[in-house]
Amino acid sequence: MNPWWRLDLVDLQIIREVIVTKRMDCCFEQINGAEIRIGNSLENNGNNNPKCAVISGIPADQSVSYACGGMQGRYLNVVIPGDSKQLSLCEVRVFDQFTDSVELSGHAVQSSVLEYYRADRAVDGIKHAPGPASFCTHTNSESSPWWRLDLLDNYYISTVIITNRADCCPERLDGAEIRIGNSLENNGNNNPICAVITSIPIGASHSYSCPNMEGRYVNIVVPGDRYLTLCEVEVYRGFPVINFVRMKFASNTDLAGPESDKLLYQC
Repeated sequence: MNPWWRLDLVDLQIIREVIVTKRMDCCFEQINGAEIRIGNSLENNGNNNPKCAVISGIPADQSVSYACGGMQGRYLNVVIPGDSKQLSLCEVRVFDQFTDSVELSGHAVQSSVLEYYRADRAVDGIKHAPGPASFCTHTNSESSPWWRLDLLDNYYISTVIITNRADCCPERLDGAEIRIGNSLENNGNNNPICAVITSIPIGASHSYSCPNMEGRYVNIVVPGDRYLTLCEVEVYRGFPVINFVRMKFASNTDLAGPESDKLLYQC
């Protein structure tokens, strides 16, 4: 009866958007009628908090965004009212008023292709599926294998999320470098480093913050003689940092006087 899932945001947040991803294997209708609720109360396990949206239907393995218009709260619940209900969620993402939730897309290439494990499989929206790495990328064993996403324009990047394969060999991503920039020198692998992947457990996704790094290309490269396999790469846009400079004039000229129109200002 009334199964629920709750995220404790640890502090009061102003919620702009919630994105829900449904399972891809079966039972797509189970989430129909689920309510997204946001607030500060734990009465009834948080399920009495104000309602942001009702999920009317989400296609298999798809994500749907729900605007919550700046609702405030510490707790976010997803609850399905009724008897004999089951609740299954594959991903829930919550964005506050200061977060740009736009996921960027582009053209993916990689250093080599093992069989049919193409570069675009890391940006197809499918993190895992039945079968060994069926929807993942895979290079040949080579020196410093790489994968690159061309965003087709220059962006400020806030976050990169990497999903590791779920069947085996999670250590193959250990030591991989995430690089962001505008250069294609050395296939883009000389661009500045956002992060180094120490390890990602089998089938898991890890988020890497790249605060306001700027570039058109996002590379993932593994130094050494290795394979490179990626099941999903998500790149999110950030906002540029604007710096304000406080200035004052040092002048013996009367700025209100007749000579003021002869002053030259340089920035």
